[in-house]
Amino acid sequence: MIDVTQQISTVDRRVGNRVIPSGEARTVVLSTAYTAAIEDVWDACTNPERLPRWFLPVSGDLRLGGTYQFEGNAGGTIESCDPPHSFGATWEFMGGMSWIEVRLEAEAPDRTRLTLEHIATEDDHWKRFGPGAVGIGWDLGLMGLALHLHSGNGLAEFDEEAWSASDEGKEFVRRSGEGWFQADVASGTDESVARERADKTIAFFSGEVPTEEG
Repeated sequence: MIDVTQQISTVDRRVGNRVIPSGEARTVVLSTAYTAAIEDVWDACTNPERLPRWFLPVSGDLRLGGTYQFEGNAGGTIESCDPPHSFGATWEFMGGMSWIEVRLEAEAPDRTRLTLEHIATEDDHWKRFGPGAVGIGWDLGLMGLALHLHSGNGLAEFDEEAWSASDEGKEFVRRSGEGWFQADVASGTDESVARERADKTIAFFSGEVPTEEG
């Protein structure tokens, strides 16, 4: 079994800036390595039969130019696809538009580095909750992928919602939130501002505040 607290320390987290056609955007970047061949990691990230086992059920046309929809979450359009190395898509949720890019690099025959970049404009939600608002969710997703790949036979499933409510899950969320607090400060955000919004985001993901506060 994977040590979930150790999993936190294997992820590199960065916050940066990027120019997009509509102007300047902020980026949330996660990078981690898995003990699995690049083809296996690619399949786990793109196969609609495997995605529900570690992330969410997905419907749609999972190919270049196709649209997708994760159950109860985001949907969008697949804008780039270079198997088994990278794909990019819009990430549309609750009326908002952002983008994701996933890149895979084979560091060895049985070791693959995954880098996920979430690109979003600096709107009121970002100013209030900071990078952890999407970063904690992606940390949970990457841990689910680690558990899935670690199972070997690909049959393990990860119930993120149930696990997040456990003491172990809450500690994971806290550690992830602290990681994003540090990344926020490293990107140039005033420490007091970064602290306030990290605390709000950790509380929300831990279920310690009402939904309207989130």
